[in-house]
Amino acid sequence: MSLVVVGLSHRSAPVDLLEAAAVGPDDLPGFVKQVGDGPHVAESAVVSTCNRVELYADVRAFHAGVGELTSLLAQRTGRSVEELSPHLYVHYEDAVLQHLYSVVCGLDSMVVGETQILGQVRNGLAVAQAAGSAGRVLNDVFQQALRVGKRAHSETGIDQAGSAVVTLGLGLAQRALDGLAGRRSLVVGAGSMSSIAATQLARLGLGDIVIVNRTSEHAERLAEQVGGRAVAMERLEQELHEADVVVSCTGATGFVLAAEAVTRAHAARGGRPLFFLDLALPRDVDPDVHGLDRVTLVDLEDLGALLVEHGHAADIEAVRAIVAEEVAAGLQQRQGDRVSPTIKALRQKAAEVIDAELTRFDGRRPNLSQDDRSEVEQTVRRVVDKLLHTPTVRVKELATEPAGLAYAEALHALFDLDPLRYREVTTADVHVLEVDGEEAL
Repeated sequence: MSLVVVGLSHRSAPVDLLEAAAVGPDDLPGFVKQVGDGPHVAESAVVSTCNRVELYADVRAFHAGVGELTSLLAQRTGRSVEELSPHLYVHYEDAVLQHLYSVVCGLDSMVVGETQILGQVRNGLAVAQAAGSAGRVLNDVFQQALRVGKRAHSETGIDQAGSAVVTLGLGLAQRALDGLAGRRSLVVGAGSMSSIAATQLARLGLGDIVIVNRTSEHAERLAEQVGGRAVAMERLEQELHEADVVVSCTGATGFVLAAEAVTRAHAARGGRPLFFLDLALPRDVDPDVHGLDRVTLVDLEDLGALLVEHGHAADIEAVRAIVAEEVAAGLQQRQGDRVSPTIKALRQKAAEVIDAELTRFDGRRPNLSQDDRSEVEQTVRRVVDKLLHTPTVRVKELATEPAGLAYAEALHALFDLDPLRYREVTTADVHVLEVDGEEAL
């Protein structure tokens, strides 16, 4: 078996591809079942948000399993595998833990430290369990990820880092424009970071807040929340003519605001100062606008130094340290779990040998008192337990070392254990985990 994740996110794919791959709440149970029905997929779960679609699976064969997952995503997006592959990322075994823990802590989000992702990962697990596609492997991996996410948010200030980026950027805008009250603003995008920016702009008393987004419903919803107005993406350049502050954060892989468009808008403004806050990764605003007179461009790279000064970089590093620590612990646990079937098989075989010998003993000593018979049984079982204790403990310890699984294989060979007869149950019991005060399956 191999633990894998195949996915698309704002870091790897353009917005239109993410939109095509998106799995809504109503579609998620059916899609999870479709993933789990693959001949090479033993367990599966899907995490779908506005900025990512990820298929997690325990597959029977790595290459065949990854091929199945890739084909499913290609079918969903309406692209060929060849078209989709350059935008996919694939992680295997320990890299899956590294990725999922980073995701659930908010390190991989457009808004660093967002807490919403906890609920989205929790929902992905719950749907997979309801569909019967999450067994012991994925249940344990996801449950541990949720605990890591909760730990990161409770032990650090990571959940404040995203809003801090916006606050610092708008502080620079205030200085560059000598105050923002009554100014006009343009927000490009309607995701989490754009929502934070629009909310802060409203609190700063800007006179007009315009929201532009590819999906009009999202733009209208955000505009309503902040008392602004939504316009179609086709009007982006026209709105630049009037805006004083432009905040952009989309998932586009190319420039949303090209230097040529900004140059035309700047000329139409009569040279009035214009401030751009680019919060996107990759960048939304063409860096060439730096060369325009009275135009200021600040991006995430510029804000990185300010985050260090304000202490949030330390929070991010602290979360990375938590992730690294938890990944190491998770790998150790997974290696130990891999030898559990061998230990179980060895102990079951020993129990069967004891039972057979006690049955033979009873036939030879039919008149033995119940007390004496019980003492003989307890003595035999204690001897066997003591003989098995050291090798079973040591095989668990050695499993975490390079080539450690060879010791379990040696036990199989030496004791002639039947892996089919003693197959470990892989469907985990569903239990409830508290995450940030909410029930999480």
